[in-house]
Amino acid sequence: MSDELKKAMEGLLEPVVTERTWGARKYATRSALKAQGRIAGCYVVDGILKRDAQVRVLREGAVIYTSKLNSLKRFKDDASEVRTGFECGAGVANFNDIKVGDVLECFSVSKMSAAEAAGQSGGSAGKK
Repeated sequence: MSDELKKAMEGLLEPVVTERTWGARKYATRSALKAQGRIAGCYVVDGILKRDAQVRVLREGAVIYTSKLNSLKRFKDDASEVRTGFECGAGVANFNDIKVGDVLECFSVSKMSAAEAAGQSGGSAGKK
């Protein structure tokens, strides 16, 4: 009976939303207008750029747009991801205002039940 009660109580709690950033600095060094929209020429300073990932465009430290990364290329070849130290061309879905100096920040958002979140925070607190 107590298992059923726990499950019922968990259903009443709001899910916990967590966000994971894959590195914060992918600077646009140039931009070009292509058939599919404006493409940012980027140098990955920290982290990873992944195609189809959620991405924020930051200008002067402020988020100006959030969308998905709809294209990612190394030279003329499609790439699934580009790591630190490499250059690439990146296109942000439905955004054509990329300027030199903009920062692209990839991130993911996941939802978990409150019980799962409590289990993870309890487990990590014991590891300190």
